[in-house]
Amino acid sequence: MTGAAKRVVLEGLGWLLLVLGLAGIFLPGPGLLGIFAGLALLSQQYEWAERRVEPVKVRALMAAAEGVETWPRIALSLLGAAILTGCGVLWIQKPPAPGWWPLSETWWLPGGIWTGVTQIVSAGIALVLIAYSYRRFHSNPEAVQEVRDALEESKKGSTSPR
Repeated sequence: MTGAAKRVVLEGLGWLLLVLGLAGIFLPGPGLLGIFAGLALLSQQYEWAERRVEPVKVRALMAAAEGVETWPRIALSLLGAAILTGCGVLWIQKPPAPGWWPLSETWWLPGGIWTGVTQIVSAGIALVLIAYSYRRFHSNPEAVQEVRDALEESKKGSTSPR
């Protein structure tokens, strides 16, 4: 692959991951992970993306650390992944709309099989991230403090003139 073709592919993938990450903030999916991955790719071409990679990474790590801080949070995270998996299976099976459904049948579980597949993949990613966060941060106050320090540093850096 030539340098120009590689640049176009990586830049296109970066923009795709950034847009999907932004959507993942509001929809089921690993939003911050997508944003970080997209910015990491775009940072190879754009200075504005390079300046934003580290703050997004630090915020994602802080969210990961807080997500495994207590057993109720871990349980809720696992429950969320289980619910997401169950919804994905429901979407794939697409049962008929129940009698209480007030809208047209076409509005029952819209998106089809790929919505279900996406939900199940998102749940799998969530489980991997929960396991990673647990191993790295649970009962490891030093690692959590490192991320807190980096977050404070990134806040100071974002308020200084550039």
